[in-house]
Amino acid sequence: MTMLGIDPSAQSERENYKLLIGSIIPRPIAFVSTLSTEGVLNAAPFSYFTIVTADPPMVAVSVQRKQGVRKDTSRNAVDTGAFVVHIADESYIDQINQSAAALPPEESEVTLAGLTPVMSSQIGVPGIAEASIRMECVLEQAIPLGGTSDAPAADLLIGRVVYFHIDDSLVDNGRIDPQKVKPVSRLAGHSYAKLGELFEIERPI
Repeated sequence: MTMLGIDPSAQSERENYKLLIGSIIPRPIAFVSTLSTEGVLNAAPFSYFTIVTADPPMVAVSVQRKQGVRKDTSRNAVDTGAFVVHIADESYIDQINQSAAALPPEESEVTLAGLTPVMSSQIGVPGIAEASIRMECVLEQAIPLGGTSDAPAADLLIGRVVYFHIDDSLVDNGRIDPQKVKPVSRLAGHSYAKLGELFEIERPI
């Protein structure tokens, strides 16, 4: 095996981006809905997404900025203190993709994609009815990262999950069946992946 040695400081942001998204695969997709202070329901997909802790349950979504300016998702989450995370699956991935269109703040991606808003139980931000799993989140922290002090590159949104909504057909004895979820993950470029072959390896004691 011959390894390439690459110094990220000697490359452009785009060159480093290509290495990251080509290496860290597959990435789960968080489809995030937020509500603006003007009452516009925003929704967008993000593949910089992970679990933070289970005590209490928390998730993190990194929302990249444009030339230091916050996107609608992070601005709305900070303004209202809440957002909803949905798990992307095969049943509505085309609509999720449509929601990635660059719309002005006064237009709703939910309306554009023909998705169905549904009221949340614990927060004021509606969720999306088409999702088989959604998590109502209260904003725990919004951390500006990267870039410069005047123009950060991203906002790391850490959300505390205050309510789960899960299609009961997915759950068996408290566990979610991944085959039934049919999750979709992000690769590089225009490529996505479905859930592939499953296998088990026992952890050492």
